[in-house]
Amino acid sequence: MRKHHPLYFIALVPPEPLKGKLKLLKKSFGERFNCKAALKSPPHITLHMPFRFPEEKEVQLIEQLQVVSRRDIFTIQLNNFGSFEPRVVYINVDATEQLTLLFNNVQKTMKRLNVFNADYKNKGFHPHLTIAFRDLKKSIFPIAWDEYQFKQCSEQFDADCFVLLKHNGKHWDEYRTISFNNN
Repeated sequence: MRKHHPLYFIALVPPEPLKGKLKLLKKSFGERFNCKAALKSPPHITLHMPFRFPEEKEVQLIEQLQVVSRRDIFTIQLNNFGSFEPRVVYINVDATEQLTLLFNNVQKTMKRLNVFNADYKNKGFHPHLTIAFRDLKKSIFPIAWDEYQFKQCSEQFDADCFVLLKHNGKHWDEYRTISFNNN
């Protein structure tokens, strides 16, 4: 039987203590509305959706991502809640020029490595931080959204790195942190 390549994705992960605060928000939402899938990853803003990649080429992947990290630190602003009907509730992320540039550079790098996400191409960049998704029941979504659509959330953090996450078979681990090096 052929073994599948490991599953990875690339994201901005807020630093502590904000990360812990957002984990608690996801946990509270999950308990209230009986959905737990979002708890399998740390709070994050996706820069490249999950993809399979040969483990023996992991060093090459990390080296290419380090090229993308040659940039200045910038601020990420989180503002209130949004949704993608019928299952997703998230925190809005301001799509700044710096964030969009980082996203585009990650995408270009992944294309050079021949890593594509056919299911998500041409959907554009809509930065967000997911609170609940695939296991939020369609019948529960309107109740949850009615409760969260007017809730206030205003947080910010300095993005000084991004993270390569790797799936361990049960959940996502923060596998490698790639710090911005201002070059």
